[in-house]
Amino acid sequence: MAKQEITCDDILKELRAKQYRPVYYLMGEEPYYIDLIADYITDNILTETEKEFNLTVVYGADVDIATVINAAKRYPMMSEHQVVVVKEAQNIRNMEELSYYLQKPLLSTILVICHKHGVLDRRKKLAAEIEKTGVLFESKKVKDAQLPAFITSYMKRKGVDMEPKATAMLADFVGADLSRLTGELEKLIITLPKGHTRITPEQIEKNIGISKDYNNFELRSAIVEKDVLKANKIIKYFEENPKTNPIQMTLSLLFGFFSNLMLAYYAPEKSEQGIANMLGLRTPWQAKDYLAAMRRYNGVKTMQIIGEIRYADAKSKGVGNPSLSDGDILRELVFKILH
Repeated sequence: MAKQEITCDDILKELRAKQYRPVYYLMGEEPYYIDLIADYITDNILTETEKEFNLTVVYGADVDIATVINAAKRYPMMSEHQVVVVKEAQNIRNMEELSYYLQKPLLSTILVICHKHGVLDRRKKLAAEIEKTGVLFESKKVKDAQLPAFITSYMKRKGVDMEPKATAMLADFVGADLSRLTGELEKLIITLPKGHTRITPEQIEKNIGISKDYNNFELRSAIVEKDVLKANKIIKYFEENPKTNPIQMTLSLLFGFFSNLMLAYYAPEKSEQGIANMLGLRTPWQAKDYLAAMRRYNGVKTMQIIGEIRYADAKSKGVGNPSLSDGDILRELVFKILH
């Protein structure tokens, strides 16, 4: 049976219970969870007075592994623990030498290593030593289809509810940059009127700068419903507001949707739950658009659409396109999708 990987929530739960490990090796392609754990440790384990002598923060570009080990071997001053944080640890050479320290780590030291945009080779000795002694955590990129669930969960912890359309608008607009996404969510929380706990599309439009009627979510909805007039109104708005509606973002979202639609045809059960399971969606509600699209686009047409989106993407980058504007490219693409 495969070993279950530790999650960010698992780590934070242990930390809040004051159950500390000698080393936390935080790695992966998604910086958000790495920063979340490292910041919690930095902010909460030591008091402000203790931090003056017992908190060390270094950067991988400025130190070698010997410096990190020497810092970890120091004893705390007038404190139960000292915290050593290594940021940008991917820049440190000979990281495998850390395994010698981990064979007998100082239990009063909490060593936090932040290795972004990459991972350790889990087959190597160092990975095994970290897992035996402390925490080896991989922060994986969140898929676009998982963003609505991430937003809903984040806001629920803050005591705020979001309408599904507002959630979809924000997910489509920001994408899978979780640091930026949580920044926008915090902005929405701050701007909520006193006594209100529900965020609407109107508030997204007012505070984030996304039109509630003319956005990628509504364009996708118009395409699913084969609403030619609505689709062309949105394209015209995009053409007049290119900075907030770049064609590359729109093409990426359409490509993701129709690629998932192609997968949905292979779902053993053609229900909301069955398609949600097939696509890795956290809630059946997210499968509604796919079910509606399956009634209007067959598998062959979906494959053709994916090809047309690829062709439009190439044209938007100047390949075989000496004169068409982004608006014309999108208009031509949507015409081919709808007809």
